[in-house]
Amino acid sequence: MLNLSRLQVLCEVVSLGSFSAAAEALSYTQSAVSQSIGRLEAETGAPLVVRGRRGVTPTPAGAALVSHAERIFEQVREAEAEIAAVMGVRAGRLRVGSFQSGGATLMPPAVARFRRSHPDVVLTLEDGEPEEIVPRLRAGELDLALLYEFPGIRPHRRRLGAGLRSVRLLEDPIRVALPVDHPLVAKQELVLTDLRDEPWVQTSASSPYARHVASTCLKAGFEPTVAFESDDFDTVQGLVAAGVGVALIPRLALNRVHPAVAVRELRDGGPIRQVTVATVAGGGIAPAARSMIRMLGDVAKRFEDRSEV
Repeated sequence: MLNLSRLQVLCEVVSLGSFSAAAEALSYTQSAVSQSIGRLEAETGAPLVVRGRRGVTPTPAGAALVSHAERIFEQVREAEAEIAAVMGVRAGRLRVGSFQSGGATLMPPAVARFRRSHPDVVLTLEDGEPEEIVPRLRAGELDLALLYEFPGIRPHRRRLGAGLRSVRLLEDPIRVALPVDHPLVAKQELVLTDLRDEPWVQTSASSPYARHVASTCLKAGFEPTVAFESDDFDTVQGLVAAGVGVALIPRLALNRVHPAVAVRELRDGGPIRQVTVATVAGGGIAPAARSMIRMLGDVAKRFEDRSEV
């Protein structure tokens, strides 16, 4: 019998066109992806992919197997959905993962509403960055994931991979945080180059957020001078308030602004991040997860409209 995990690897390799991209999407090593394809070829007795200058393409046997695999995965998801439908949302559990600022702003009102509507469902919430949450969602450790991404930096399809889908919730604009006594506070709207010669407080250099900020600054013609790093935006605000630097902070992370921090918008809106909610694709979404997605959509709309969340 064909191994479902190896079939998923084949689908990712064919969909993304390379072993390295499939390894990244699945949080595997490239060696593990190569071994999975090799074992699958041994099981079927046929070559399944061909490496060429334009990437990896399926052989006729590989293309046929991918087509069957997609139907198999859909049937598995339908079976899971049917079981979930039998249980309904009257009982069971819903495991949700969220990045920190989304968990502090969007999740609480959604959780409160969910608890009122579905008091018998055991709801759990865990914090984590998207690169930590997505593999757990794919592995079945989470039912739902609140994520963010940056337009043009890493396409949805490459990050989520086969078997997962996402729904857009809102655009989260990025603001400038300054000490209240900073000369730039006199300006109601800034451009990035206003911050060229300032020391910066930033998230850790390896984080997707820091890479996005650095890329945005480089496009504006300069590289930010990072004085301090912290992956906690409250700490970032504290450092800005102490006068040790300036920072770019997403609006969701500015739900509570430090009294010694002034917030200014960037001209033309500045950079943004997209906030999405992800779950399994197809019919395998549990009714409780569908209900939470609707509630998060309502909360996000109120937040985006600047009404009370």
